[in-house]
Amino acid sequence: MRFINIAGEIDNIVAFIKKQLHDAGFEKIIVGLSGGVDSAVTAALSVRTVGRENVSALLLPYTHSSQDSLEDAAGLAQKLKIQYEIINISPVVDAYFDNYGKEADSLRRGNLMARVRMCVLYDFSAKYKALVAGTGNRSELLTGYCTQYGDSACAFEPLGHLYKTEVTALARALDIPAAIIKKPPTADLWLHQTDEDELGMSYAELDEILHQLVDLEKSAAEIQNSGIEPGRIERVVNLMKNSEFKRHLPPIPSLYENLQ
Repeated sequence: MRFINIAGEIDNIVAFIKKQLHDAGFEKIIVGLSGGVDSAVTAALSVRTVGRENVSALLLPYTHSSQDSLEDAAGLAQKLKIQYEIINISPVVDAYFDNYGKEADSLRRGNLMARVRMCVLYDFSAKYKALVAGTGNRSELLTGYCTQYGDSACAFEPLGHLYKTEVTALARALDIPAAIIKKPPTADLWLHQTDEDELGMSYAELDEILHQLVDLEKSAAEIQNSGIEPGRIERVVNLMKNSEFKRHLPPIPSLYENLQ
């Protein structure tokens, strides 16, 4: 796995956030706190950049969301001394599916939850005149492990260049509570859901495969020589390929030119 200078990377991200705010003409940041490590690191870095008085957080649970995660998110907001509000998204999500999708499976319901959360964040973005800070990491973005126009929607992605394992290293340096760092990563979109179960491997293994594929530009055959199971490499390659559309703005056609 690649080496990063943790202290230098924290300074780098702080400078990045400052530039995004300056270029957009904003002074404040709003972030969705899930109780997970990515949003915790994003919030902590935001406070380090603009001060606690300029950072707001929203906690957006659904009916079956983890109570422990909600408490962890609230505890982090209190530790950072930032303004936060809890808004239950259940009435909005349930109203839609009760009327138009009673047969909907967990994927559809989870996707709507993610998009409702982002709608609420953007409404509060207008209310507070604050930019929405993304909480996605490089591992999620490269594999498409995010909801398009849901948790992938934001004004900027301060952690988008860091793999999940690297974000965890930053969390330790930023004194994020151990309960947040140690819990199994989850999008918390349905009961007992975890990221690594859905991905089919641990983040440590995923990050190593991604690093070799993307950063070192190794072929699948070359990666196999390092002892990684071929089926896992193929799975990661397919995840990247099948999610390519999520990493680009919607395509538009070129202007037709009559060359005659």
